[in-house]
Amino acid sequence: MTALAARTGAVNLGQGFPDTDGPAGMLAAAQEAIASGINQYPPGPGRPELRAAIAASRARYGTAFDPDTEILVTVGATEAIAASLLALVEAGDEVILFEPYYDSYAASVAMAGATRKVVSLAEEPSGRFGLDVDALRAAVTPRTRVVLVNTPHNPTGTVLTRAELEAIAAVCVEHDLVAITDEVYEDLLFDGRAHVPLGSLPGMAERTLTISSAGKSFNCTGWKIGWVCGPADLVAAVRAAKQFLTFVGGAPFQPAVAHALRAESAWVAGLRDSLQDKRTRLSAGLAEAGFGVRAAEGTYFVCADVRPLGFTDGLQFCRDLPERVGVAAVPVQVFTDDPDRWRHLVRFAFCKRDDVLDEAIARLRRLA
Repeated sequence: MTALAARTGAVNLGQGFPDTDGPAGMLAAAQEAIASGINQYPPGPGRPELRAAIAASRARYGTAFDPDTEILVTVGATEAIAASLLALVEAGDEVILFEPYYDSYAASVAMAGATRKVVSLAEEPSGRFGLDVDALRAAVTPRTRVVLVNTPHNPTGTVLTRAELEAIAAVCVEHDLVAITDEVYEDLLFDGRAHVPLGSLPGMAERTLTISSAGKSFNCTGWKIGWVCGPADLVAAVRAAKQFLTFVGGAPFQPAVAHALRAESAWVAGLRDSLQDKRTRLSAGLAEAGFGVRAAEGTYFVCADVRPLGFTDGLQFCRDLPERVGVAAVPVQVFTDDPDRWRHLVRFAFCKRDDVLDEAIARLRRLA
């Protein structure tokens, strides 16, 4: 969508990255690190001050990790997920994904030589997308090794409830499965919701790799600083795979992210409030333009049904949209194994300046 959006002058609500920078103190810390010579390979597990800051940040959820043995710094969450799967599964193993799923998951499962089993989220009358516990239980076989969980969820904007996470935990414990969790939007929950890490639930600490990153919390998606937290034996396995992927990354960004984790919580709270307002702004505009708008409980994204506007195929809709009204979006069906089930939905990103959102809304009104 990027090239087409550029060619047509479209307002790009397809890509999930913000158009403003992160906290000034964090940016200054990166500049200082570069100027002071932190420009060579950092330690393989990541710089000690960053691992300590990650451990302190995770403590807010009541979870404890040893910075020396239970935390690994990665080149973003995407590498963390790939390295975790390469480390823990092999040919013949099955990995359960919840669809719609972030597109790198399927590629990482394939690279590991495993087979993906897909469980669809349930589109509820309330407009949210919930966990189908029966479908999850039915998907488990003797070959199942890993359940990959993403909450807050991209692309739907759903935040799994404690009860839904407890159901996942029960399945993992019953069948002795490893959970890999993608929690990169952990700070971006709306309407008073609180993030519940799956690894904090009973029976899960010893079987969960918790993955997050700085990109979404601090508006620095291009820095690619992520991390894996979990039991020492699992993290050691991930480290063994990771060292042959990127070895290390982002030396001067690591002390800057450590600063952000320690000192920029007020900035993150302001970001969350701003994104909640943007969510409401775009959702209202989409509804006024005639879309069937779904609930966005967190992340950068809101999904909308194109059928009330007379369209039936979200993929074709998104291909035509830049030239039709000058807006770019993403069809949800491209994140699935069962595109027919999701063909009516498209994803819009609201992590943009208000003037950009308003221009997009004005253009989308021409569809009615």
